[in-house]
Amino acid sequence: MPDEVFPTLQSRSAFPGVRSRIERLERSGVIIGYAAVVNSEESGKNVKGIMMIDIEGQAAERVNRTLRGFAEVLAIHSTNGRWDLVVELATDTLGDFDAVLGRIRQIPGVAGSETSLLLATSRNVKTR
Repeated sequence: MPDEVFPTLQSRSAFPGVRSRIERLERSGVIIGYAAVVNSEESGKNVKGIMMIDIEGQAAERVNRTLRGFAEVLAIHSTNGRWDLVVELATDTLGDFDAVLGRIRQIPGVAGSETSLLLATSRNVKTR
């Protein structure tokens, strides 16, 4: 367990079982990492959207790998149905959002896309 994640667990003897349980879950692969959940409104990333992507042929892994390198990409979901991937995006401005859409559409293997801007979020279970 990274020291900076649970410093209070390391210093309190009242939680030795919790620490050992977390370490067991890490070793077994149930816990694969830790991440900060960022409030996009506070971070300045106020333009958010969902981009559905159609991938041609066998390019899914290459497209996915390229998307992981984009700072604007919050999450990449594979899916069934009309679209192969659903990508969550966040940028500072509409101009930045438009630019990242253009960059994504230029990735070799991207056959088509459809994008929706997110106007409001009434519930986000990631932050609960």
